Formats: sequence, structure tokens, C-alpha cells
Amino acid sequence: MLLGTVLVLLLLGGGPASAHAALRSADPADGSVVKTAPEAITLTFTESVGLLDDSFRVFDPDNHQVETGDTGHADGRADTARVELPGKLGTGTFTVAWRVVSADSHPIAGAFTFSVGEPSAIPPALPSTSVENPLAGGLFNIGRYVAYLAAALLIGTAAFIAVCRPPDVRPLGRLLLAGWWALVGSTVFLLLLRGPYETGTGPAQVLDPSGLTRTLGTRPGLALVARLALLAVVAVLLLRQRKALGEQKALGEQKAGQQGEALPDGRPQGPSRVTLLTGAALTVGLALTWAAAEHASAGIQVPAAMTSSVLHLLAMSVWLGGLTALLTLFYRASVPSRVVDRFSQVAGLSVTVLVVTGVYQSWRGLGSVSALTDTTYGRVLLAKLAAVTLLLVAAARSRRTVSRERTARNVTVETAEDREARETRVPAPVGGRAVSAADGLAGGTAHGTAQSTAHGSVDETVDDTVDGSTGGSALPEEPRPSAGPALTPAEDAQRRALRRSVLAEVVVSVVVLVLTTVLTGTLPGRAAAEAATAEQSAGLPVASVTNIPFTIDSGAPGVRGVSGKVQVTLDPGQVGDNGLQAVVYGSDGGFVSVPELRISFSLPDQDIGPLDAKITNRGGYWASDAVNLPMPGTWELKVTVRVTDIDQVSESKPVRIER
Repeated sequence: MLLGTVLVLLLLGGGPASAHAALRSADPADGSVVKTAPEAITLTFTESVGLLDDSFRVFDPDNHQVETGDTGHADGRADTARVELPGKLGTGTFTVAWRVVSADSHPIAGAFTFSVGEPSAIPPALPSTSVENPLAGGLFNIGRYVAYLAAALLIGTAAFIAVCRPPDVRPLGRLLLAGWWALVGSTVFLLLLRGPYETGTGPAQVLDPSGLTRTLGTRPGLALVARLALLAVVAVLLLRQRKALGEQKALGEQKAGQQGEALPDGRPQGPSRVTLLTGAALTVGLALTWAAAEHASAGIQVPAAMTSSVLHLLAMSVWLGGLTALLTLFYRASVPSRVVDRFSQVAGLSVTVLVVTGVYQSWRGLGSVSALTDTTYGRVLLAKLAAVTLLLVAAARSRRTVSRERTARNVTVETAEDREARETRVPAPVGGRAVSAADGLAGGTAHGTAQSTAHGSVDETVDDTVDGSTGGSALPEEPRPSAGPALTPAEDAQRRALRRSVLAEVVVSVVVLVLTTVLTGTLPGRAAAEAATAEQSAGLPVASVTNIPFTIDSGAPGVRGVSGKVQVTLDPGQVGDNGLQAVVYGSDGGFVSVPELRISFSLPDQDIGPLDAKITNRGGYWASDAVNLPMPGTWELKVTVRVTDIDQVSESKPVRIER
């Protein structure tokens, strides 16, 4: 059920992922009309972008693709994309479809139009601007989620073993192995699917050599390769540690057999300092492969953001992976109270780190409080905060359960094998020490003995429930102590409550990981605000085009008057000097020659004007090379058309002038 929900969320929920980068401006601008064909098209983004082989597709008014020149960054600026256009582009409306990859590894795409001379009579249809292939995008999101889950499992389990030192680590070996293989598999999967994900093609293109070669030359591709290299070193480290533990155990058993002494107690000798330092360095390196290829690597305060991202991922892994390890031990082996206490402290520290880094990342991504409800990023973040709150409630419940029994000497969870052994064991002989139920916090039996020393110290349980070996005396004639009585109903209820609360933490953590994966593929609120501002700015045309219709009555009954329109083009339509061209069209849409045309500008709010444009007849159209508009605002554009010696009409329209 849980896996099905995850698949539905990742494959069907929310549609295509948005990215961090947004288009800031375009030259020529969307919807603009320019007098002459531009030499190139230049796009400017809110952050650096990577280019693809087909980053630009340009279509002429007949919807035929135009042969373009080289594609690159304008003036060497990484936040731009530029493509050269052919010399004889022609006139009419042209369509530009573009696609790039943002610095945080997500593809973005869009389309716009511009016109040369005048717009086409029939506007062309914009091509599809789908950011990603739905199947390739869904599979890529699943791969990213599996990678997060595997990292939490591998890093969290390793940290649990190194810090909490459980007496029996064999049940956790499979978790380490599963985490390592899942992370390797998901990384290879993401590396192969990276090309189709960026280009918007189907998963069938995963074996395209050119796409894989291009991926290996990008920062996300290099991060994935670095992750694989680090995992290879992790495998070597784990194998060496496993071999060292095996040799340590064999040596202890041999020494105990030769000297007739008891085996060493259940507190295994921890990894060496060199092993711990190497493992810590590898863990940080693995976390950096995420930070270097996602949101933290772009935007503001990149060094602080990457540091915060690494700490956030590590804290999440230690907490959630440690929970999984603890739950596994609860069902597979004895769990001493010291192990639970240590993990409780580690979990508390992890939560503190998560809160601090989470607040910083939320501020960096949102930019404003209103973005919490006004943007997709903010709404997903609110959902994640709700899930984390549930997780903290479950964690607090587990902590209270442990705290109520902190005076107990052992935490043991009764497995099926334990129960069967307890029911079949014979009572201890007279003089043997009975083990009371008070020796177990959450378990049904105590497998070993806990003897107080002269100083009141406690030698905790050493029993191994996997193979049934004991941690007591090796002398065969010494009888094994009785398992003691079963737990009381209250103690059994506490044991079950602890299991349920830890299981609830693990389940909710899966939801948190899903929402984290969705967040990493969603446009942050700060970038969304930049994009909205950029769209308004980019929407200002390079040439302002205003159509002013007019009608001149004939004055005689039954005689049809003259109607048409004047198309006024103001280039660039901004404060300062502007070029002006005006063309008169008849009612049939054809060009009309008139004896006189006058144009003036007024700014009523500032009591400026009218300013005469001083246009002259250029043979088919009217124009002025220098119309100075000194202030921004909504100007009144007045056109006077005279068609005969006595027939003329004046019409006005507002036109917006920006700085």
C-alpha cells in the first residue's frame, strides 16, 4: 500500500517538475515587432544554465524550421543562451522554441514569437513547450527517491552501529548491504536516464551514446560518477571492517577455549579511529554529490547553502536510517538500554540540525512569507512541515516510553525464538540467580545476566539471539540461569507501544522523503517571484505597436464614408529618443495613401504636451527618426488623418512608456 502510494505520487502527482532557473528577458522580446531582422536571439535567465544540442528551434511564418547558426553563451555569461540567425530572415512573425538545463540540474523550456516588419496576418501556433517526457520524468523522480532512501539506509545504519554500539550487529548487515546496492543501482539508473530527462525524450534513448557522453560532461553527470566512485571505496571499507570483526571474534573464541575463560562481553570493539575518520569523510563526500547538483548549487549564498544542504541530508539520514536500524533490532535481537539511550541522544541532535538547516533553506527558497501559500514550493513545504511534525510527535512518544523505564537495566524485545526457548527451558537449580522482568524495559525476557559490581556498574546483556550462543561461562557443568517470568501486562503494553511508535516514525519518514524529493524538483518561491518580475520586464516589446481605427463620414445621405486604421510603431517604446513609423490601412486591409498625417503625444498626468512627432511622408509610410518622450507613464497618442481637402478625423489611444 505504501509503495503504491509513493509510485502514484511520483508518477502522476503534480505534473512536470519545475526548476530553479527562470527566463529573465529575451532579445527580441516576446510579441515584439522589430524593423530589421536581428542577427541573433539572446535569452537571459535568473541563474546559470547549460545548453543542449537543440536548445533553440526557430520557425518562419510558414512554420518551416529556420537553419540557425552556432549556439552558446552571450559574452561568456553563463546565465545567457544565444543563437545566431541567418542574414536573410524575411518578414512576418517568427516562433522561437527554447530548452536549457538550469544550474540545479532541472530542464526548463518555453516558446515565444517576434515579428520582423509587421506581424503575420495569421499568428502561428506555438510549439509544445513540455519540459519533460512524462514517463522519463516519472522514472527519474522514482530514481531520485530511491537514491534518497538508500542514502538514509546506508548512512543511518552505519552511524547507528558506530555510535550506538549494539552488541549484535549481524541483523544490521543486511540493511547496510541493501542500502549500498540500492544507492549504486539508483545512481546508475539516474546516470543513464539523465540524457532523456534533459532532452525531453522517452526512456528508449537511455542507450544513446551521444546522450550519455553529453551527460558525463555536465555537473550533474560528474556528481553521479563521483557518487559511484565513493561507493566503491565504501564497499572496500565495509569489507575490511567485516573481516576485522570476524578475526576479532575468532581470536576471542580461540583465547577463551585455550584458557577456559568466558568469552568477551557483548560490547563489541568499535571500529578504529582511522576507519571512523575515513567513513566520516566518505559520508560527507556522498552528501556533497547531492548538494553540488541541486538547489543549493545555484542562487544566493551558495557556500552556506551547500553546507546547510550537506548537514540537512546527513541529519536526515542519521535519524531516519537509525530508526530503521533500531526497528530491525527490536524484531531480530536484544536491544540494551544503553543503545536506545544513545540513539535517543543522537536523534535529538539530528532533529536540532534538521530544524536549523530547514529554517535556513526555507528562507532561502521562499524569499517571503506570502510564498508559503502563493507558490507550489511553499505549499509542498507546508505539507513537508506537517509530516515532520507528525514525525516529531511519534519520536516524542518513543522518547517518553524509554524515559519512563530508564532505570531498567536492559531493553529486550522478545522474538518468536525467544518465546519458544523460554517456554521449553527448565528452572535453574537451587542457588541459581533468577532474572526478574525488571531487567527488561521493552522485552519479554533477559537473555544474559546483569551483575552489579562493587561500584554499582552494570555489565549488560551479551546474549546473541541469532545463533543462540551465550555470553556467560564456557564451563559445561555450570547450568544456564532461568529465563525468568514473563512480562506483566503493563510491561508488555509498554513494549508494544515502543514498537508501534518507532514503526510509525519509519512510515512517516517515507512520506517525508517523498515530499523532499518533490521539493528538490520544484521552483523555489524566491525564483518564482524573480520569474514573475522577469516576465513583466520581458513582456515590454522592443517596438511598441499601436493600432488606431478611424472613420470619416461623407456627410451626404447614402454616401459611404472612409474607414481604416493607422498602425503606429514606436521603437523602442521607452523614455528618450524613439523611432516612429506609421502606416495607413483601408477597410480592406490594403495600404492607403493619404495627403496628410499628423501624430502628437501628451502626458496629461504631468501636463506635458502635445508634442508633435514631426513625421514626414517616406513613400508609402510616414516616419520620424527622433521622437523624444522625456518621462515614463501612460501617454496619449493622437493621430489626425486627412483624406481630402476638407475631410479629416482625429483619434487617440493610450500608450505605455517605460524607462
